[in-house]
Amino acid sequence: MGPQGAGTPGDLHLGTATPWVQGSIVWAISDPWERGQLKSMLSTCSGAGCGGGGFQKLRAQPADHPIFGEAHGRRRCENHSACLLGLMYSARHPQQAGNERGNAPAPWPLGPPARRPAMSTLLDLKSSVLRQVQACPSFRRRTEEEAGSSSAEAPAPSQEAWKPGDGVEFFAQMRLVLKKGEGRQRLPRREVLLRSGSPAPAEPVDPNRGLRPLSPEEVETLYEEALYTVLHRAGTMGPDRVDDEDALLAYLSQVFSTSPEEHAEAVERVRKAKAPAYALKVSVMRAKNLLAKDPNGFSDPYCMLGILPASGASKEPPEKEQRFGFRKGSRRGGGTRDPLPAKCIQVTEVKSSTLNPVWKEHFLFEIEDVSTDQLHLDIWDHDDDVSLVEACRKLNEVMGLKGMGRYFKQIVKSARANGASGPTEDHSDDFLGCLNIPIREVPVAGEDRWFKLEPRSSASRVQGECHLVLKLITTQRDTSMSRRGSSGFRSYQLLLGSLLQFEHRAEEPDASSWCGELSGPAATILSLHGAQSNLSPLQLAVLHWQVSSRHHQTHSLDYGYLLGLLEDMQAHWEEAASLRQEQEEGLADSFSAFSEFGLQLLRQLRDYFPATNSTAVYRLELLLKCLVKLQLFQPSFEICPFETELNMDVTAALKRGNREWYDRLLNSKCPREQPAPQRLPGLIELADAVYEDLQAGYGIYASLFHSILKVDFFTLTFHQLECLVAEEAWVLLKELSPKMTLEMASGLFELYLTLADIQRFWSSVPGRDGRSLALAGIHVPFLPAMKLWLQALRDQTRWRLQSAIDVDTLEPVDASSKHSGSAAAAGLCFSLIQELWVRLAWPDPTQAQGLGMQLGQDMCEATLFYTELLRKKVDAQPGAAGEAVSEPLCAVLNDVELVRKAAGQALRGLAWPEGAGGPEGELPRPLLSCTQALDEDLQREARTVTAHLTSKMVGDIRKYVQHVSLSPDSIQNDEAVAPLMKYLDEKLALLNASLVKENLDRVLEALWELLLQAILQALGANRDVSADFYGRFHFALEALVNFFHAEGQGLPLESLRDGSYKRLEEELRLHKCSTRECIEQFYLDKLKHRPMEKNRFGRLSVRCYYEAAEQRLAVEVLHAADLLPLDANGLSDPFVIVELCPPHLFPLVRSQRTQVKARTLHPVYDELFHFSVPAEACRRHAACVLFTVMDHDWLSTNDFAGEAALSLGGVCGVARPQAGGGARAGQPITLHLRQPKAQVRSALRMLEGRANKEAQDFVKRLRELEKCMEGDA
Repeated sequence: MGPQGAGTPGDLHLGTATPWVQGSIVWAISDPWERGQLKSMLSTCSGAGCGGGGFQKLRAQPADHPIFGEAHGRRRCENHSACLLGLMYSARHPQQAGNERGNAPAPWPLGPPARRPAMSTLLDLKSSVLRQVQACPSFRRRTEEEAGSSSAEAPAPSQEAWKPGDGVEFFAQMRLVLKKGEGRQRLPRREVLLRSGSPAPAEPVDPNRGLRPLSPEEVETLYEEALYTVLHRAGTMGPDRVDDEDALLAYLSQVFSTSPEEHAEAVERVRKAKAPAYALKVSVMRAKNLLAKDPNGFSDPYCMLGILPASGASKEPPEKEQRFGFRKGSRRGGGTRDPLPAKCIQVTEVKSSTLNPVWKEHFLFEIEDVSTDQLHLDIWDHDDDVSLVEACRKLNEVMGLKGMGRYFKQIVKSARANGASGPTEDHSDDFLGCLNIPIREVPVAGEDRWFKLEPRSSASRVQGECHLVLKLITTQRDTSMSRRGSSGFRSYQLLLGSLLQFEHRAEEPDASSWCGELSGPAATILSLHGAQSNLSPLQLAVLHWQVSSRHHQTHSLDYGYLLGLLEDMQAHWEEAASLRQEQEEGLADSFSAFSEFGLQLLRQLRDYFPATNSTAVYRLELLLKCLVKLQLFQPSFEICPFETELNMDVTAALKRGNREWYDRLLNSKCPREQPAPQRLPGLIELADAVYEDLQAGYGIYASLFHSILKVDFFTLTFHQLECLVAEEAWVLLKELSPKMTLEMASGLFELYLTLADIQRFWSSVPGRDGRSLALAGIHVPFLPAMKLWLQALRDQTRWRLQSAIDVDTLEPVDASSKHSGSAAAAGLCFSLIQELWVRLAWPDPTQAQGLGMQLGQDMCEATLFYTELLRKKVDAQPGAAGEAVSEPLCAVLNDVELVRKAAGQALRGLAWPEGAGGPEGELPRPLLSCTQALDEDLQREARTVTAHLTSKMVGDIRKYVQHVSLSPDSIQNDEAVAPLMKYLDEKLALLNASLVKENLDRVLEALWELLLQAILQALGANRDVSADFYGRFHFALEALVNFFHAEGQGLPLESLRDGSYKRLEEELRLHKCSTRECIEQFYLDKLKHRPMEKNRFGRLSVRCYYEAAEQRLAVEVLHAADLLPLDANGLSDPFVIVELCPPHLFPLVRSQRTQVKARTLHPVYDELFHFSVPAEACRRHAACVLFTVMDHDWLSTNDFAGEAALSLGGVCGVARPQAGGGARAGQPITLHLRQPKAQVRSALRMLEGRANKEAQDFVKRLRELEKCMEGDA
């Protein structure tokens, strides 16, 4: 029903739901840690829309209800206000946001609301608040029984349990203890432990372990060696090398700290020395993709190579394409060349039938002039059976051939003639390609690459590449070190040490991360010296490792650099046989020194590689990899640097380091010389340090040691430290037990939690069993201290609640909260106690059950103690005269609800431990009974406060309902109801601003019941009024339903339309009907009535059909069964009255009845009755046949046995034509007898109250019919 015209000056439209809710949910405690403690309770809330564990922030919608918040598609959990123990609340009314009290709420918004979504299931409380308001005792008085159940005589806290106070300090200490265990509930994660990326701690320095200092004489000779290397450098410098001689000399002057005069003198002296003799090392490795010269598609290639001196260089112009070759010049060219001396020629073996030959042959050529000499190489296809190598060797032995100007083919022919036994022939080899490489272009560091083969002329056809390794070295050096027989290996070692020390000093202050990157001059000088000294790659790798590893022990280097040196050495280890014995022994000594240094660092693992420092942990990882890499070289040494296996050495070092670390902690925190009470705080710190160390061991160190060294670091460390701390704890407990005090019990409680955490830590690691630990059974001696501490907890809880109540003003703690400060303190106390129990996790099930029972009873008593204090507090508050909504009462109601949820959740946390003799996760029966009794008492307390809160609104509600009833029919319905709706809107806005959701629902249900009862009373007080009167109340009722439903944000429709609503709605519906409609409704209700118990009043079998030809209705009463025994003999004398109803449809038809069947409950009638009525009248909606079964009594009035109604609309012949025209068509129908229900009686009463003639005639006729039946009987 919509609005009926213009509204009042307020323009209130009541035909739709009234928007009266909006807001947001906020936190009420600013301390993040306290919010973290209370947030654990969110897990119990599973309502839809409660994001993040039961709460969400609602957006304010301009057209939404100012109390319930947004109504478009959002569903809110019914428990969201208590999910945070009352610290999260619905928003204020818009006009209440700035001022908590005293402001008038906003009027109804204009316009119709949006579509209303369905609401989630809400709390369904009984609608009996009105009776509680009328009959409940005063909030200031309690009966003895109720006072006893709510612990009105709760004992005061024991003054002997703890020093009296406000409990704040105790719970603050308890918070610190619990907070300490927050990170111990799960296995540590690596990313959590690594909190710092600062530089790693400096490693120890021992000058005796580093490089040996050089004597002045050694420095001088080394300086000379370095200058000689630079001044006589040969070859091409790479792009990363320094080719400036002056820059290199200046750098050496800095390294050796010489004055300019000394430097110039040394340079001049070295320049006058004899130049070194050079030689070229050539390794012919392989060739590929050569031309096929033989008929089989292959070739038989071999290489002929030699040094082409400057005198043998071609004198032809550069534009000529002819090139030098080991053969006679081309006749077509007409030119000739100077011959190449035969002693400069070397030849490889012939590789038969291949285009990709592999030779791997090495040659050494003396170089006369580095700047002009060239290396020349030819590749030929061999076509003779004579060994060319052997022929060339024999040819070089012929004295007369030395210096002869013969070309290569002539030399080959002579060699073959002298070396072979057969007749000589002119055999011709095929040319496959050549190479010409100037010596001056060979890089200083050597060259290892593929060279593309070149033709001798444009007419030559060649293809393929040849792989050569070239290195330019010196064979004779005119230096002091060389003359004394010092090898290039030794001189390079000394030079590298000097350069490394000089370079590292330049990297300060963060020298520990230096990766050994040398400057350009240093790298150039070392490259020159290594090449000139003919050091192999393996020798260079060995030298760099030896010098760097020694230097690292006094000046830390990056372990990645050292690992790279070991990998470089491993890559060339196949050349290990080339190392001399003294070089191998030096390498073994360096391995031994480094491994000893590394094991020393592992002993002090926590000092030099702290688990919280990511940089240090990475250095540890690289150190372990270096140690493992050392062991890979162990089988290659005849003199083994390791006495035992590496993992055994590491294990021994770790064990020793663990003990040293623990002893330092023990001596600093709890030395045994102190008395036991003084050692207790230190032992707590020691146990905490051990736990943190084990966390670091598991999260950081264990994976490193296991993956790299296959050492079980965590097991080794855990067993060692656990045994040590357990031993210390047993000793301390033995000393403290005879003289236990509450202060000691508090310390032992904290110590036990840490020891239990250590024990659980081991058990939480997969595959670990805690039964073999030294801490197993440690809980037994702690039990007396635990019991004593729980007593202190009980007393401190009461003192904390008492102090919270004392300072409580029964006002919200801040603008966004709806409870007072004492409830927040109580909720936090219970949250801490619940977390305490989880942390305690007492291992003995029987003992745990006893401790849990005691703790649960203490919490129940503390909760009742709090409510009693709260009651006394509110009793002492002066009441606000005429204030319908009392903010102190609202705060109390919210406090009770918050504490009920907090205590309930904490008590449910005291479930059966595993193996305690009951279902795991369920409460023991005594504790369950205690919990249920506590919840019932707190629910009763909440209902009582709700009743007192709503009782102040009873008078106003009745006044506004009376205003609706007295409104004249001339005004519109919405105008008549507007004052009531405005009053409710204002009061509910205030209530919503002051109550949490659960309590608001309680108040809404109480107010709804109040309104229904007030309207029923108004209807009962007004008789014989107009239909507009009832229409006005029907409009008001529908408007109130929409108002309280609030688009799904208020009470659910099924709850609103139940109970008293049904009775009121039925009365209003009947009052709106006309007399005839009311009479028809009277019979329709009979037709709709279905008995709940089908056989209680018996059954009646009938047959009914319409005879169209005669225009009459035939009704057969066949038989009845299981009737009620209404006579003293246990039987009845039943008869059946048959009548057509309602009377105004059949005004000329009289009722008929069957014969009386004496003394039976199963009468058989088989009687036929005819009623002459038109078919149209039978088709009317309310037309029916009413069968009334009566018990005939001779000496008194007849007794009613039951009735049944049959609608005529479905009778054969009325709804459809009669099949076959038979006289008795239709099947028998079994009707279940019943008694008239309340709705039928109410319709009759409604007719009795009407003064019109038709209603009075109908009632009178029913009365006469009853008298007539009695008279006939």
